[in-house]
Amino acid sequence: MANDTLLEVKNLKMYFPVTSGLFMQRRVADIKAVDDVSFDIKKGETLGLVGESGCGKTTVGKCILQLHRATAGEVKFEGTDLCKLSNKDLRPLRQKLQVIFQDPQDSLDPRFTAADIIGEPLKIQGLTRGREYRERVSEVLNIVGLAPYMADRYPHEFSGGQRQRLGIARALALRPRLIICDEPISALDVSIQAQIVNLLDDLQHEFGLAYLFISHDLSMVRHISDRVAVMYLGKLVEVSDRDELYKKPLHPYTQALLSAVPIPDPAVEAKRLVIVLKGEVPSPINPPSGCVFHPRCPKRFDLCSAFIPPLIDLGGGHHVACLLYSPKQ
Repeated sequence: MANDTLLEVKNLKMYFPVTSGLFMQRRVADIKAVDDVSFDIKKGETLGLVGESGCGKTTVGKCILQLHRATAGEVKFEGTDLCKLSNKDLRPLRQKLQVIFQDPQDSLDPRFTAADIIGEPLKIQGLTRGREYRERVSEVLNIVGLAPYMADRYPHEFSGGQRQRLGIARALALRPRLIICDEPISALDVSIQAQIVNLLDDLQHEFGLAYLFISHDLSMVRHISDRVAVMYLGKLVEVSDRDELYKKPLHPYTQALLSAVPIPDPAVEAKRLVIVLKGEVPSPINPPSGCVFHPRCPKRFDLCSAFIPPLIDLGGGHHVACLLYSPKQ
């Protein structure tokens, strides 16, 4: 593993059991939420993870944080496989791994003040007490653009954007190395979204943070990410440098996603080709054989239903899982 690699996810699988029976429940199937996913994140880098709702993006984030214990695979953080650690051994490492949730209204305890919300991680880890505790809370509030006098306010006394800043402050309190951003702007007004993304960008440069930025907003992902990974039905179909991916998408699914992004130029918008995918996303309980995208793919051919395409490197860090680019073809 390269010295600058902070996180390495290898062959990650997360299957949720489907059971049947009222009294004697038996396992009859699996929901393959994440199926053999591999990627890495370098120090100070932002990896955007995009895809349709239900493709497994959030589950990947929870597996990294060990909120879900993976069915198989490795999650190596600074060289340590988190999947092999007990909850007790994980606790010291949780300082370095934090999360910003999608909805600040639901992710903040309404009975806690802002100081309690930011300070709870500090108390659990036993890092600060007394005056130092209050100073750290005030410091973090300042960092995210909230006034220290707001420390005694409750979540309902903040606006939506301020609540998300409070969620970011909680994530920053322990001075992490990696933050999982699980659609951190999707519940906010459009006018506030850019402010939060710019704040995350400023914090990254100031503290050397790495982000896994989970989102379905491709325009925002392009703004904040260094590299982008595209998921479909539990699998990665393309991973590339941001500019390369948006300039030259290779996988048919990525091409369809990008064609749906609005362009703020009526003349260009009227002339460009929009790829409309037919059919519905298959069930993760019974995914298609071969390439999981082939039932909806406008470029499919016979072999697509028989072979699972590996994620291959086409050079320059551009990886794609499609038989159109396989050496076998």
